[in-house]
Amino acid sequence: MRILVLGSGAREHAIITALLREDAGHEIVVAPGNAGIAEQVEVVHLDPSNGAVVTEYALENDVELVVVGPEAPLVTGVADPLRSRGIPVFGPGKAAAALEGSKTFAKRVMDAAGVPTGRATRVGTLDEAVTVLDEFGAPYVVKADGLAAGKGVLVTSDRDAAVEHVTYWLQHGSVLVEEHLEGPEVSLFFLSDGHTVVPLSPAQDSKRLRDGDEGPNTGGMGAYSPLPWLADRFGSEKDFVDEVLDTVATPTVRQLEHEGTPFIGLLYAGLILTEQGVRVIEFNARFGDPETQVVLPRLVTPLSGLLLAAATGSLGNHEAPRFVPTPAVTVVLASEGYPEAVVSGREITGLDDALAVAGVHVTHAATARLDDRLIATGGRVLSVVAEGKDFEEARGRVYEAVSRIRLEGSQHRTDIAARVAGGAR
Repeated sequence: MRILVLGSGAREHAIITALLREDAGHEIVVAPGNAGIAEQVEVVHLDPSNGAVVTEYALENDVELVVVGPEAPLVTGVADPLRSRGIPVFGPGKAAAALEGSKTFAKRVMDAAGVPTGRATRVGTLDEAVTVLDEFGAPYVVKADGLAAGKGVLVTSDRDAAVEHVTYWLQHGSVLVEEHLEGPEVSLFFLSDGHTVVPLSPAQDSKRLRDGDEGPNTGGMGAYSPLPWLADRFGSEKDFVDEVLDTVATPTVRQLEHEGTPFIGLLYAGLILTEQGVRVIEFNARFGDPETQVVLPRLVTPLSGLLLAAATGSLGNHEAPRFVPTPAVTVVLASEGYPEAVVSGREITGLDDALAVAGVHVTHAATARLDDRLIATGGRVLSVVAEGKDFEEARGRVYEAVSRIRLEGSQHRTDIAARVAGGAR
């Protein structure tokens, strides 16, 4: 199958790695890609958010499936012109992608579908925000309503910091103030063809920059899958997944179908397990990063068939996704200054040494070739991924590989999956 993947990050590299693992002879083209992706497949310099250009390329090159990786092209509607020309697309159209593009829209859909989530109030002025912050009380949860590249959420007990965050994001649009929810967080992906909804395996990521969940929120500093501790709370991981499928994912997809905006693609449910039950923190309209880097390596069922079935409305006739029980762990290597003041352009070395560690592969997020040198071009640079017979082995491998990579000033967390490897949450 000739497949066009849109995007340039580690998530897209993970998708491509899974497609290549099928050994099915796929012709894969990526726009715009990165240095690591370019070493494996063809890359073309297209703007992934330009629907007209992407559609023209897909038609001229007999593309049989388009997979949209990042949120920005989805929210701007890149899937719509492709779908209107009969090209199968894995990714929702603009109307359904508002589930990620507008937190207000997502809350409305959840309310209509009866999906459990926290209380939230949309504010448009600082005076409104201060009133609601005082009503909800600390800890304060403030979220930019639109896309914010992982930087729009603040959870703090500092009222002044909450007001400052509101003040900044009100320059860019409305803001949501939400009640604070307590409990462990879980990411769970669902494939959808607009009606049928199929779950993948859950993962847990680490959003905070530093060990112990300290420091600012980021796009994610690491993740692991599966989550054995779910059995202590729900009887089994499958029982948890089934509950979320029945109470969150299916009602949401059916509500959007009812509204005439079918959701076709990947529904990412960001969940929190409170004492009162499972609650939705947020929805995304695409594979999550870095969770994709640990979920897809465990997938046994060919990914291409699942994506095509979702894109063509035949997911109900496809075999259910199967996963190996063994774990995967990923650690993100970030540039100096991330996430506030990124220092980029520095050389990366030691990748071959890292890849020599058993069970390890590396997905590129922000890399480029400059002459013969590999350089970092952004904040989150690489996702180092390791599989193992258990979490202890997977963690040992991933951190051995990370130790062999050199990037001046780089930073990474040292505690990804540490608790589960030690037998506790």
